[in-house]
Amino acid sequence: MAEFWMSMAFLMGVFAFFQSILHAVFPPELRLAALKLFHCVFLCFSTYCYFDITEIDGVNTNELYHAVQLYLSRSASVAASRLSLSRGLNSSAFTFGLTSNDCLVDTFCGATATWEHVVTQRQWQTFSWRPLPEEKRSFTLRIKKKDKPLILPAYLDHIMETATDLRRRNQDRLLCTNSRGGSIESRVVPWESVPFKHPSTFDTLAMDSSRKELIMADLKDFAEGKAFYEKTGRAWKRGYLLYGPPGTGKSSMIAAMANYLGYDVYDLELTEVHTNSELRKLLMKTTPKSIIVIEDIDCSINLTNRSTKKLASPFDLRPTGGCGAEDVNAAAKTMTLSGLLNFTDGLWSCCGSERIFVFTTNHVEELDSALLRSGRMDMHILMSYCSFPALKILMKNYLGLEDGELGGDTQENCGLLRELEEVIDDAEITPADVSEILIKNRRREKREAMAELLEALKARAEKRKKERGGSSAAARKKSLGDEMEEEEEQEKRALESPNESGEEMDGCNGKEEKREED
Repeated sequence: MAEFWMSMAFLMGVFAFFQSILHAVFPPELRLAALKLFHCVFLCFSTYCYFDITEIDGVNTNELYHAVQLYLSRSASVAASRLSLSRGLNSSAFTFGLTSNDCLVDTFCGATATWEHVVTQRQWQTFSWRPLPEEKRSFTLRIKKKDKPLILPAYLDHIMETATDLRRRNQDRLLCTNSRGGSIESRVVPWESVPFKHPSTFDTLAMDSSRKELIMADLKDFAEGKAFYEKTGRAWKRGYLLYGPPGTGKSSMIAAMANYLGYDVYDLELTEVHTNSELRKLLMKTTPKSIIVIEDIDCSINLTNRSTKKLASPFDLRPTGGCGAEDVNAAAKTMTLSGLLNFTDGLWSCCGSERIFVFTTNHVEELDSALLRSGRMDMHILMSYCSFPALKILMKNYLGLEDGELGGDTQENCGLLRELEEVIDDAEITPADVSEILIKNRRREKREAMAELLEALKARAEKRKKERGGSSAAARKKSLGDEMEEEEEQEKRALESPNESGEEMDGCNGKEEKREED
């Protein structure tokens, strides 16, 4: 045993001796050049190529690094043995990541790509305007040389698109509104946002199934129509006009559209926008994949008609009607219908992609026709009174009725459903009013709640019938009164006409007698 340790000590001494000679004979520069030469020879004979993606590129953050990190989180949760967990701001999901010096294998178009997460300590810095992290993190991509021209451009594009989609799905959607007070130049953030938590979906929306399927198909075609819009040379946007009486579910429809597409919602308050320039700047600050909403546009500002001043002559450029320089300056400092039209369909409307404009109104007949044409409001959706299919959806939501119960499996339910179907159209009731009735009776038995709803609908239908009868009777009375006034006027004319003719005849006779005397 002693001989063994003596041999080991002798070998270590020999190794230390030759190492000291090596350092003395070969300087560090020569050793570094030899290592580089060996590395180049190795790469020439190697069948792989390597790419480093650092977290920080100079002083800027490398967007590709975070995209790769998010992209690999899908497979890391299954393949890797040791993971790092994180949760981003406004995110509703956890993100899995690779730990230090961990590897993961991915495939794309039949080619194999190996990712390694490299974490090293950063060298000490004397001074920096921007402090850097203590650890230097990067991803190393290893692929075969023969696969480099095949997968590299498309693979990186696929990573960026997938990461963007994952980031949007993981983050909570936002509900934004334009800030109050002051011009947009003085605002730090023109849009204020809160998490969008509205639970409305197309499944819970009180509307006929056929109409909902038509709207959902149109939304899906728009979201998947990037290539189509580029091919046809159109801006990737679409407009929807929701019109109908109050309480018919226009706001719920907007929330259902946002939840279906996963878009953010920008609620634009026109009364806080002072000029057309501010309106354009607000549009520039919106993000793609968003819904821009203007509710009750007929009540927001005076955009119902375009009032234009006529000129005194075709060649007279001076405005008439007392319009001076002060009026021109005031008009330049206000938002006009032309500015809103350019906002929805002008050059500035294409400054971002994949945007939806939604206008709501209770009186569509009061809006300017230029605002309603195709290209601005492409699809007009009438939000009407509650129909029987919509009523069944509301009863399913509030009373918990199953499909079998709504289909009338039992004789009692069948009779109630038949009566509800007969009276719902005559009641002319909005889904909001039906919801309020069901909320008040949601703790009762299902049949009792349906019976109470039936009584309320019958009372509403009777009231509507009386209102229609009263209005028709008043109309008939008014027309009868007009006819009587016309008859009285005709009688007066008939009584006055003989006197006038008699006076004329007397005048003529007097003239003849005078002539005879002469």
